[in-house]
Order: sequence, then C-alpha cells, then structure tokens
Amino acid sequence: MFKFLTEATTEAVDTAKLSFSEILENVVNWLATEGVKLLIGVVVLLISFYIINVFSKGIRKRMTKKGRDKTITSVVFQLTRKGLKIAVFILFLGYVGIDTAGIGSIIASVGVGVGLALQGSLSNLAGGVIILLMRPFKIGDYISAQGESGTVEDIRIFYTYLNTPDNKVVMIPNGTLANGTMVNYSAKELRRVDLEFGISYDEDFEKAKAVIWEVIDNTENILMDPKPLVRVSSHGDSSINIAVKVWTKNSDYWNVYFDLMESMKKEFDHSGIEIPYNTMDINIKKEK
Repeated sequence: MFKFLTEATTEAVDTAKLSFSEILENVVNWLATEGVKLLIGVVVLLISFYIINVFSKGIRKRMTKKGRDKTITSVVFQLTRKGLKIAVFILFLGYVGIDTAGIGSIIASVGVGVGLALQGSLSNLAGGVIILLMRPFKIGDYISAQGESGTVEDIRIFYTYLNTPDNKVVMIPNGTLANGTMVNYSAKELRRVDLEFGISYDEDFEKAKAVIWEVIDNTENILMDPKPLVRVSSHGDSSINIAVKVWTKNSDYWNVYFDLMESMKKEFDHSGIEIPYNTMDINIKKEK
C-alpha cells in the first residue's frame, strides 16, 4: 500500500514538472514572438502619440501666429489631435492581430443603441456643428444664455465653456445653446449705457438735466457720436425719472457705468438736488 502511494505521488510530481515546463516554454515562445511584436507596437504607439501632439500644437501655433480665428484654431487643433490618435490606435490593433473589421461592426451595432439612449448628446453634437458653421459668437466674446453670462473660453463639439466674472467655469450644452435665446455683448464695437435717475417733484428737472450733462462732459470714454440722450422718461409715484443714454466702446462699458453712477450722486448732492426715496404715510384713527 505504501509503495503504491509513493509511486502515485512521484508520477504526479513528474506530471506537474512536465506541465510547468510546457507552460514556461510557451511563455518564452510567446515573449520571443508575439511579446516582442506587442512591445514594438506599444513603443511605436507612444511615439506616434507624441508626434501627433507636437504636430497638433505646431498647427495651433502657426494658425495663432497668422491671426486665425480662435474658435476655428481650437476646433482644428482638437480634431487633428484626436482624429489622428484614433486612426493610429486602430492601426495598432490591426498590427497586434486584433480584427479591426469585427471591432468596427461591434462599434456600429453598439452605436445604434447608444445613439437612441443619448439623443441629448446627439442634439449637442448637432448644436456644436451649427455653432461652428453659423458663428453666432467666438472665443473671447461675452455672452448671456440659458441664465448664465460669461466670456466664451472654449467651444467644443458637445459643450461651450463660459468663464464667469467671478471666475467660475460654466458648461452649456450646445444643443440648448444653438436652439435658445443668446445675447452676444461683444458682437458690436459700441455699446450703450442706459441709466435712469429719479429726482423729487419739488426739484427743477431742467436744472437736474444740466447737472447730468455736466457729468457726461466730464466723464472719460463717453462718445459724443452717437449723441448722448438726457430726457424725462416717466412720472413716478414719488419722483420724476430722467433717462440717461450714452454710447461708449464695448471694452469701456463697465467703467462708464460705474463712473456715471458715482458722479451723479456726488453732483446731485453738491447741487442740492434731492433724490427721493419711497415713503409711507400712516394715519391712526382713534375710536371713540
């Protein structure tokens, strides 16, 4: 009995040694053939990605140097870099022996299902194409859309990135952006500053208008062509309201706005012109 067990154990050990030797031999053979091929493919893939990055950045640099539009430059850079990388990766899969035709069929089949599930994303894709073709705004413009306002930082296929005045980044889907109302504050070189100032009914509105004109004349960056407008706009509940409309360059809009707001208050106080505020008269009736 003991002899039988010993022989069985020895046979099992010999079989294990044989199997391990075969496995080791197969691994060595794979490393010497397919392993070397895979290593060469990975190295070539990484080098190709590096060359594509350098090439794409070179295109962007050249377009920027020639003064090309920032939006077109950004789109060309992204499409060149990502498109070439995808093409090189497909070639890599074919080199290492993976059937790319089969992968293409699988991707096409999956794409149909994904397309149905991601109709919103397809809408964003279509919106991105419309924005790039119609050009309602470009990188660097200040726009307002979908309840958000900011400077256009980047335009991509699915989203447009806005940088808000308080330095937040807002991503707006291109689908809603292309089909909704959007205001481009940077589209025109000039912009009008619209303000309204209320004075008491006891004040002489002609005197107030003269003070306003004096402030306008002394405020920098206000254009005289088109001519500013200073007129009584409405009779309010407790004030006569005077509309002030002046033109300035787009880049000077906020400086002119705040300069007028501050200067009007100072000059009204200096000239003794009362700026009214809402009051309420309360009469108390005593019952006898």
